[in-house]
Amino acid sequence: MPDAAAVRYQADGFYLVQQPILRAELIERASAGMDAVRRGESDTGREPLGGYWNPGDDPGKLGKMELPQLTNRAIRELVSSPVLGEWAARVTGARGVQVWWTQLLYKPPATGSPEQATSIGWHQDRNYWGCWEPGSELFTAWVALTDVASDCGPMRFVAGSHHWGLLVGSDFYGQDLEAVKAAMGLPAGAAWSEVAAILPPGGFSFHDNLTVHGSSPNHSGRPRRSFAIHMRTEKSRPVEGKREGLTTYLDDLEVNPVIYGTMG
Repeated sequence: MPDAAAVRYQADGFYLVQQPILRAELIERASAGMDAVRRGESDTGREPLGGYWNPGDDPGKLGKMELPQLTNRAIRELVSSPVLGEWAARVTGARGVQVWWTQLLYKPPATGSPEQATSIGWHQDRNYWGCWEPGSELFTAWVALTDVASDCGPMRFVAGSHHWGLLVGSDFYGQDLEAVKAAMGLPAGAAWSEVAAILPPGGFSFHDNLTVHGSSPNHSGRPRRSFAIHMRTEKSRPVEGKREGLTTYLDDLEVNPVIYGTMG
């Protein structure tokens, strides 16, 4: 009998694990690790990769940093969690699951300043992942470090949108969500149904690389902290086997571990 979680994931293009599955003490250490990375500190001897936000930048801007596990052991432990691997295999049916990229996402509380740019525009991840061969099985685990309630600017998934194929107009940094939606070229008859990823600390979601998602500003008065952990199954290959751009660290299993089964 098919697993109910896998059935739901295949139908909707996402799945929410709305219980605090990851250990509270690990979440606390990873949150402290997030602060350390944002200060430019490393406890691994490796330099932070940086990204859209770097130490010293405006703290009111969306804090998006790449591969934070390069520089912090607690974040590396979270990213390597076998519990995440087991859930990932459960929802995707994979024989093997590997982390291949991770992003630190710190969404500060909104102040009303238009310069803040803390919305995340509607997009499909696949539009940004051209380094992978067509048809590669790629997905994301989004791990909450804080209580993500409806006022936090939670991620919102468009149910069933992974069945629409690759759309034009994805814009991660787009601040006018309605304008981004209008530019995406939805297929005729597409039903737009949004589901908010309401999660406790230690909860997480999974979404397919073609699932449309985005989020609005954080009005909770407290930071929204999370990690987007991008994963692949054994049914994936880099274009021409290259290790460049987003696949540069693919063979560094300390940074991008295999967290379930084997990738052979």
